[in-house]
Amino acid sequence: MTLDLVIRNALLADGAAPVDLGIRGGRIADIAPSIASDARIIDADGGRLIRGFADSHLHLDKACLLDRATNPSGTLKGAIDAVSRAKQDFTAEDIYARGARVLEKAICQGTTLIRTHVEIDPVVGLAGFEAVRRLKADYARALELQICVFPQEGLLNNPGTDDLLCAALDAGADLLGGCPYTDSDPNGQIARLFDMARHYDVDLDFHLDFDLDTSWRHLDEVARQTIAHAMQGRVAIGHVTKLSMLPPPQLEETIALMRDAGIALTVLPATDLFMMGRDRTEAVPRGVAPAHRFHAAGLCCTVATNNVLNPFTPYGDCSLPRMANLFANVAQIGDPAGLSDVFDMISAAPYRLLGREAGIRTGDAADLVLLPCPSGAAAVAEICRPVWGMKAGRMTFEAPPPRLL
Repeated sequence: MTLDLVIRNALLADGAAPVDLGIRGGRIADIAPSIASDARIIDADGGRLIRGFADSHLHLDKACLLDRATNPSGTLKGAIDAVSRAKQDFTAEDIYARGARVLEKAICQGTTLIRTHVEIDPVVGLAGFEAVRRLKADYARALELQICVFPQEGLLNNPGTDDLLCAALDAGADLLGGCPYTDSDPNGQIARLFDMARHYDVDLDFHLDFDLDTSWRHLDEVARQTIAHAMQGRVAIGHVTKLSMLPPPQLEETIALMRDAGIALTVLPATDLFMMGRDRTEAVPRGVAPAHRFHAAGLCCTVATNNVLNPFTPYGDCSLPRMANLFANVAQIGDPAGLSDVFDMISAAPYRLLGREAGIRTGDAADLVLLPCPSGAAAVAEICRPVWGMKAGRMTFEAPPPRLL
């Protein structure tokens, strides 16, 4: 068979024997222990080949704002207020430029699939959505972008936001998000968003319960509505920092609740660590939900970036292995099996959450990323930076390892 490219000595799973992959016409034409061909050769040198990393929760529209919006208090309210003020001067061109900066970082870190949350309200209008929709088209050569429109500053308390969300969904937004804790009627917002999601037949992804007070939460209402609307498997929740404060019996009850409702969990360690426990002077709680406990119970759990260089998170290089390593440190995970599970939370699990396949099979598009390590556990432990990536057989980035002189 005539091939365009052969990738040699690649590992497709932890502990697997190395294989060759034959690429033709942008697709994987063959996978075998050895492929004889005169085609161009790329030697994977025993590295781990994956479909790419998937970031299930990112904010492109409010990234890279530290030059104009700061949060001296480090609190959630301080961040929301700072971005709310800055947002008054947002333009589609400005949002596009900042979003492009982040996407290019993510591509070079091996991310090939992203769900980005975009704020919709009467102040910013549809400028963020229009800018991100352009980014989705312009960067399709390297990654797939899902657009989740949501009301960061409330829905029922913010007249005009409902119509704008509908307009974005009419114009092709992929799914709908929520932020009940900023609404004057949190349960009312949840109910309205479920009605909209059913009407447009889209998934839901909520920012939820972003504090450490376990005396109340919105998770139960989201679970109730999920079951009532028969949307099991189509609802995700992010942050849910209250989960970090639950003793084992209550945590097990919550796991059972989310399992019954088929709700996925996304943990955002950089933001949650930065913001939680600001009122404490000692024994500061981490505030990061124990995603590994939910993962072990069979739930779909992901670790994601959230914000990059803004008042919510003044850090970020878009490396998902770095984020996974941060979570592993917080959760005190150090064994190979545990680290492998954390790797799953930035690769296979978010692919599943976003409705895509993470496996590498004959006949699939040659969308591939090479890691310079033999396993997912090593990628997390060593924060491995990918060496190269390709989409449909065409290289999208190269980052050769440093050469010691």
